[in-house]
Parts: sequence; structure tokens; C-alpha cells
Amino acid sequence: MATETAVEAPVAQPAEPVLTVRDLSVSFYVDGEWFPAAVDVSYDVRPGEVLAIVGESGSGKTQSSMSLIGLLPPNGRAYGSAMLDGRELLGMSPGRLRHVRGKEVAVIFQEPMTALNPVYTVGFQIVETLRTHFPMGPKEARARAIELLTMVEIPEPERRFDSYPHQLSGGQRQRAMIAQALACDPRLLIADEPTTALDVTVQAEILQLMRDLRTRIDSGIVLITHDMGVVADLADSILVMKDGRVVEQGTAEQIFANPQHPYTRSLLAAVPHLGAAREERVVVTEPEPAAAASEPVDDRPVVMEARGMVIEYPGRGRAPGFRAVDGVDLTLHQGEVVGLVGESGSGKTTIGRAVVGLLPVSGGSLRVAGVDMVGASRKDLAPLRHQVGIVFQDPGSSLNPRLPIGESIGEPLMLHTGTKGAELSRRVEELLDQVHLPRAMRNRYPHELSGGQRQRVGIARALSLEPKLLVADEPTSALDVSVQARVLELFQELQREHGFACLFISHDLAVVEILSSKVAVMHQGKLVEHGATEQVVHAPQHAYTQRLLAAVPVPDPAEQRTRREARAALLAQAAHEQDEIERAALARESAARLDGIGEDRVPPNAL
Repeated sequence: MATETAVEAPVAQPAEPVLTVRDLSVSFYVDGEWFPAAVDVSYDVRPGEVLAIVGESGSGKTQSSMSLIGLLPPNGRAYGSAMLDGRELLGMSPGRLRHVRGKEVAVIFQEPMTALNPVYTVGFQIVETLRTHFPMGPKEARARAIELLTMVEIPEPERRFDSYPHQLSGGQRQRAMIAQALACDPRLLIADEPTTALDVTVQAEILQLMRDLRTRIDSGIVLITHDMGVVADLADSILVMKDGRVVEQGTAEQIFANPQHPYTRSLLAAVPHLGAAREERVVVTEPEPAAAASEPVDDRPVVMEARGMVIEYPGRGRAPGFRAVDGVDLTLHQGEVVGLVGESGSGKTTIGRAVVGLLPVSGGSLRVAGVDMVGASRKDLAPLRHQVGIVFQDPGSSLNPRLPIGESIGEPLMLHTGTKGAELSRRVEELLDQVHLPRAMRNRYPHELSGGQRQRVGIARALSLEPKLLVADEPTSALDVSVQARVLELFQELQREHGFACLFISHDLAVVEILSSKVAVMHQGKLVEHGATEQVVHAPQHAYTQRLLAAVPVPDPAEQRTRREARAALLAQAAHEQDEIERAALARESAARLDGIGEDRVPPNAL
């Protein structure tokens, strides 16, 4: 009798969850009453899985995650269940939690500048983490820290080991924090807005790094973000939160392709999508490289004009000076919005600060509202303060925490125009109306407002003197998508109403496409491309602009995979071209050296 010898392959069972959360609730005690921040949140995170928790400000996504490792403020409490590899985290003693934090559960915080200790070098802080959890000597810990800095691709890791946080760029600080978080190979990584303030190229590199790391150490990752492009790029599953409750949960493909809840649909609709504004612009059928040089004449008054502008930071001690902006030509007309884009260190923020007189111009020329900025003294710049405003990236740090917002908005009016009393109060209320904030908020302090509300206060303050030119430095980068959409609508409305010129500095090319009529692309201090938005965004001529656009994540998992592959191909091509250039240079150098040797061997009387 024949017997069956073929044995069916066992079906692969899903791995046991690293983290199991059931009915997690978080509340805060305020004015004698408990207010819920998260209610009945449940999810699982498996090894190598990325769970994205999304929602607007105040939805409870951050507080529910911070409660897992006891990082709630003193007036907060958490209850329910959160099991890490079978151990209950909620209610764990502080002593045991200290051993869990960093070693088994690590956190990448939103703002590395505030999360890293400013008085210690980044290397010391990584070494401290290692020696807290492992029996390591100083030499061994230093070697491991440099290995981690190398792994997260920080340039010159041995030198950067001894750098303080303020000596690193935003992308480098974020990488240093990731190195610290991964020092102990944690089982669970909580990434709270890890790419919010990063430009698109650095963001793409950080996302690629996290993608590689999750496969290398097989950790579960909880990604807290408002950037749906990042979610599409990295997440396996998505949890959508609103008002502290989970309103939708599923795989990334399900949520993006067929969102069920109205809030999820509205959240996705609010995301600025690169190319979404294309149909609203005049399409250039065959853009040519010379198009920027033959632009139609704009007869509107010139508000800002730079010709061969050079901005340098002086050297200190043995450190040489640094040329941040090199030979930039840029013109801005009345009522025009020009988007200035580029990666960290490209010089775009430096230009913005020079335009408002916060940095001196070293060479070339720069005229702003009729004022020559080269060699200008404080007295020369005094008239400019009425005509130029600036909106900073972080309104929380740019507003005085000791002043109510009404006083912050009215301060420029009082200082520059002498407005006081009832007239000042009336103007403050008008400005609050223009930015769609209730007048009753004038007596609140900045910490009592949400991020979007603080940004509106920053815009109202910048517009209080009705400037001819507004410099907007990353004004929406830290806002969630729904708040960002409202702030952008407000910005467009105010720009139409007041007619000010605007230099809009941003790393979000989708936002720049919506707002700007022209785009200027900075790379390593030079202006590499400048032209109409349609031409630059959809038919870029410079290789760097092409790589920059390829790095922009889009809120569509399938399209994002295609874009990621295209970017990898562009980077591979650029690396190949660089190798060819270096190889040719070495060949020329070797040939020149051989020619020199041959000449030396010829006897003097041979000729």
C-alpha cells in the first residue's frame, strides 16, 4: 500500500507581538477635574513592523505613546494594559522603568535640539546611554559610539563625537539622536515626528536609515507623525486617532486606497500633494534651459534685489571662515511670492536672515525696499524695520512667553509708530480678526495656544506694520496637515489682501508649489535653478533639482515605492558620475607625475 511521502510545508505563523496595548486610556488633572487625552486605545506591534499613529494636534497620539514608558507629566495618569514581551509596563516601578527605557524601549523625539543636553557632546551622551545599561569601559563605549555615528551616516564621526548639539545641522542632530536611541538595540522604537523639521533629502535619508535598521535589528517601530507622505513611505499599518479615540485602523494600503471614516478622508484630502496645483497653472509645453533668462518683463516695483550676493561667517581661532551664500542673483517684485528651497546647509535661511538685516552681506549687492544692505549700520537699517517682516519656523520660541499674545502683536506698533491706548487695542483686534483668532485670546499666553494658533499670532505680529516684504521661514513645517492647510489658506488670503511680496523659505516642495509663482533652488550656497514654479517643479533642468524632487514623499504607498526606486537610480547615477570624475582626475595626476619623472631622467646634454 502506497503511502504519501509529501509533507505540506508548515504555514508561517506571525511573530508574537513585541508590544500589546489594550484599552489604554490617558487623562490629565486640571482645575480639579480629569480630562481624557486618550480613550480605549488598542493595537499590536510585531517585530520588524512599523505602526504609524496619525491624527491632528490634540488627538492623543503622542501622550498615549509616552505613557507606555512613564513619561507623562505629574498631573497625568494612564490605565489599561501595555505588555512589552509579556511584561506589564503600566504601573511598573520607576526603578524598573529606568532599566527598560533606552535598553528595551527607545524614543526618537520630535526636536533633537531640546531633547539632547546642550552642555554635553553628542558622543558623551551616547556613551552615557551605553555605560548605563552595559558593563563597558570608556574606551569600548567610545568605539561603539563612533560605530553608531558611522551607522547613521554622520560625516566625520570621530570629529563629530566631540561636537556639541548646536554645532551640528538639524539632520545631523536627528541622526545623533537616532544613534543614541539605537545604542542598545531596543525591542521597541517610538519615533515621535522624527522628520518634521528636516528637508526632503535628509528626510529621505533618515527614512531609508530607519527602513534598514528595522530589518537589521528586527525592532517594532511606533511612528507618530502628521506627514502622510512619510506614512506612505514607511508604515505597514496605520492607526488614525481623533479626540483621543481610534477612529480607523488597518494596513497602509487599505487606509490610503479606501479610507472608511470621514475624518480619515478629510485628513488625506488636506495633505499637500506635489503636482496637485499643476492644473491651476499655465502649463509650459516645452520648457527650455534658457527660459529663465528670457522671462517676460515684470513692471511691478522691485522690493528686493540681490546681485552676486555673498554672505560669509567669519572664522574662529584655527577654524577658517565659511562662505554660506556665494554669488546669488535674486529679484522679488511687489505682490510676488518666490519659494526658496534646498537642503540643510544650502544657505536659504541665511539669505532670509540677511534680507531682514539679521546678518551682514559680505560681497555683491543687496537692496531691500530701497535700502542698501551692504555695510549698513543699525541707523541705516532703522527705516527697514517698518517695511520688512519675518515669520519664524517655531512660533513657540519666537514669541515672548511672559507676554500675552495681544501685547506681542501690539509691540511692533507701539515701538515703531507710537500707537497706544484705544487705537492700539483696536489694531490688535483687527489683526486677530485677520488671522481668524477670537479677540478673547489676546489675554492668553503662548503656552496656552496650540501650534497652529501660535503660528497665526506670529503671522499677525509680522503683518502688524503692513510690510512691503515678508520673509516666511518654514512657517508650516511643524504643523499637522489639517492645521497646515488652514494656515496656508490664511496665508494666501492675507497675501491677496495686503499685496506684500514674500520670500517663502521651505523644504516642503508641495507647499511651495501651492503658494509660489517662482521657485529658486539653493545647493551648497549657490543658486542652481530659478524659474516659474511649473517649469522648476515639473521639468527641472539641474540634476540637483531632479534629485530634490525625487526625494519628496507622496501620500500614496504604490507611487511612493516607484519614486523611491527612481530616486535610488538617480543617486546611483550621480555616484557613478562622481566616481568617473575622480577616476579621470587620478589618471591625469598619474600621467602628469609620470611625465615629470621622464623629464627628470633625460640627461642635460641630450638636447
